[in-house]
Amino acid sequence: MNDVTIIICNYNYERFLADAIDSALAQDYAATRVVVIDDGSTDDSREVIGRFGSRISAVFKENGGQVSAYNRAVELLETKYAILLDSDDVLYPSAVSEVMRAFDGGDYGKVQFRLDVLGSAGELTGSHVPHSDPPLDCANLLHRGWLYPSPPASGNAYRVSALQRIFPVPETEENRYGADFYAIYGVALLGAVASIRKSLGGYRVHNTTEPGASFANSEDLSKAPKAFAARWTILRNIARSRLGVELPQEFHDFAYEKARFSSRVYQAPLATRWHWMMRESRSYFHSIIANPFWSLKKKLGTVVFSGLCLLPYRPLSDYAVRYIANPLARHRVAAR
Repeated sequence: MNDVTIIICNYNYERFLADAIDSALAQDYAATRVVVIDDGSTDDSREVIGRFGSRISAVFKENGGQVSAYNRAVELLETKYAILLDSDDVLYPSAVSEVMRAFDGGDYGKVQFRLDVLGSAGELTGSHVPHSDPPLDCANLLHRGWLYPSPPASGNAYRVSALQRIFPVPETEENRYGADFYAIYGVALLGAVASIRKSLGGYRVHNTTEPGASFANSEDLSKAPKAFAARWTILRNIARSRLGVELPQEFHDFAYEKARFSSRVYQAPLATRWHWMMRESRSYFHSIIANPFWSLKKKLGTVVFSGLCLLPYRPLSDYAVRYIANPLARHRVAAR
């Protein structure tokens, strides 16, 4: 039986941290180690970690951001496989067992699984991520510039030897967050990706000033597109220098394009919305129409919903943007 490490990277999430640690300790796979890396929290996270005693290994470091925490995590890994669990997310008890059965079935660099989308209190919302499954050969897609469908950080298990070829990632003031981007797409250049088509954990959506149109827990609409582009550039440099792989200069990804779409159209006047549609929408619609993962029905539906932003009635336009940008918004709107 191969040992597996669940590493929980935490910063100021004392209100969620115990749930994450409990879920890691509750795994029905006996050979599971749990490590918590605290990235210089200023809340009561250290006290929460202390309550678990010797059942976990704890590492306390100065604050450096998520990239710094991931670099430390990969440096510490001694097992063959690992899951990097965000401290506001949870794993279901069979997650590691099912992941290891998948790893045993092939020579994979990564095994990914669905995550149920949870509200801030941990309640189920009825949605899950991702909505599409990638092919085994995600490297071929990346060579063409397509970012394949993946769950957020907590929905991925990695072969550690592959992670160690991607990390450490450069630590700069501009590159503090989004460390899972390098793990998710970098490891796929080194091995096939297996997908488990069931939810094995929960992804908590919270900490947003405008939940309906939010892009992620940590990035607002204006920052996300720029951050994505910068990460792709860094990944290209890592792929070239460490793997001898040349990735295209530009990438295609609907998550990236919908962030740009939302930042330009959401709560914007009619003239701005029309200007975006006529002058700036080419790459957005390319990420829909040429999307290799979507059905024709999904493509048509997204195009039609996007077109609602051209209507004079702004509340309808904003509803369409929320619906496209954030699956959780669909359930919130329906519940009103």
